[in-house]
Amino acid sequence: MTETIVHIAEKKNPQTVRDLIALVQENSLWSQKEILDAVLKIQSEGKIRLVSSSLPVSLRFGTYLRTNKALWYWATVAIAILSMASAVLIRENFYPWSYFRNVFGLIFVLWLPGYTLLKVLFPVNVPKTELSMNLTNEERIVLSVIMSLALLVLIGLALNFSPWGINLTTIVLSLLMFSLVFATAAIIREYSFTVK
Repeated sequence: MTETIVHIAEKKNPQTVRDLIALVQENSLWSQKEILDAVLKIQSEGKIRLVSSSLPVSLRFGTYLRTNKALWYWATVAIAILSMASAVLIRENFYPWSYFRNVFGLIFVLWLPGYTLLKVLFPVNVPKTELSMNLTNEERIVLSVIMSLALLVLIGLALNFSPWGINLTTIVLSLLMFSLVFATAAIIREYSFTVK
């Protein structure tokens, strides 16, 4: 059995122990447990060398959302919800809280919609291909502001012709929905690149 395992390991160069066991089972009547025990014994004797893989372990989407790579998503959701709450709950003349409303409002209107759309179009931490571009942080900030302004005009135009019209509530809800939908699309797209 030892000679067969060493021969198959050298000749076929399997990528995993599971592949090695499957290849040995094709040519023999030994059970998986017998083959695994023999592989581990041969490896401890130094006749073959098992190398741990550096390939990323595939995660479920729920697990991926709890990793550090998804922190931007949770920060985006928190900022969007805080911005909506501050715009609706804090009055303009309620000092000093109105300053928080203004800061969150600027982030919500001038940066968040463009940022989430940009994350969908150009995700971060993905392998570079001919069809993808990796943008610098400065380019992302500038493009986020420019895209937010353009999207704000388009959302305002759509609201103008809708039955709800343009008011604080419809604008805030539209921007919130837009930001959350595109942030979710971006995190799903980033997740799809990590499981490939």
